[in-house]
Amino acid sequence: MTAPAPRIAVVTGSESGIGRATAVALAEAGCDLGITWYREREAAEATAGEVRALGRRTEVRHVDLTQLPQAADVVDELADALGGIDVLVNDAGTGHMSTVLDTDFATWREVLATDLDAAFLCLQRAARRMVAAGRGGRIVNVTSVHEHQPRVGAAAYCAAKGGLGLLTRVAAIELAEHGITVNAVAPGEISTPMTGQEDEDPTAPGHERPGVPLGRPGDAREVAAVIAFLASPEASYVTGTSYAVDGGMLQMGPMAGSHLTSDDWRRP
Repeated sequence: MTAPAPRIAVVTGSESGIGRATAVALAEAGCDLGITWYREREAAEATAGEVRALGRRTEVRHVDLTQLPQAADVVDELADALGGIDVLVNDAGTGHMSTVLDTDFATWREVLATDLDAAFLCLQRAARRMVAAGRGGRIVNVTSVHEHQPRVGAAAYCAAKGGLGLLTRVAAIELAEHGITVNAVAPGEISTPMTGQEDEDPTAPGHERPGVPLGRPGDAREVAAVIAFLASPEASYVTGTSYAVDGGMLQMGPMAGSHLTSDDWRRP
């Protein structure tokens, strides 16, 4: 037995990168889209244009997810404009690189507010509407491989993504009785503006990653495809999971990651 196909989705941070690819993938699956942006309105409108070209309705809103709790009103605004919400994808996020000794509290709070506090509030708003509607729903939190493994210089980011991973699992248990599934997708290095790659082709020359088993960064559409599956009726018995989309990077363990500059690890 599968759930009915979702009709309305809200994707935070959908002006570019994984968020844009996810909005398009969900539109291809038949969803109308609520799109949010922070820095680039034109980019968000470009995402909306792609959604409309697929014959789906879309609404676009600006939101600064550090302005809490009121920023989470955007979920209700988009749900009201579109006529409900069946899917929430918490994609919006930020990061910062500095050591524990050098990270100032304002930076710590900015990362935690955007990546964890806002995700919690948006999840809560969406879940309340899903429960009231009585149709079940899908919530997907975009975390990171650093939900699972630490990285030197990324204390705030790792703390936020680790927290979001456990929030996912708790919410999955609590919301299951309402037919709402909650899952995480944990990307590795993906060719997006956040990683300084401007949605470049990760298979092109110059993008070799010797420390990743598949040998390259990921494409945002490869992450979006997993999110779209988790939002689909076919994933009706999947909840409380975290799907790594990382080219096998987490499997490296102590041989570790994307920073390696040679293939020496491939030889025992």
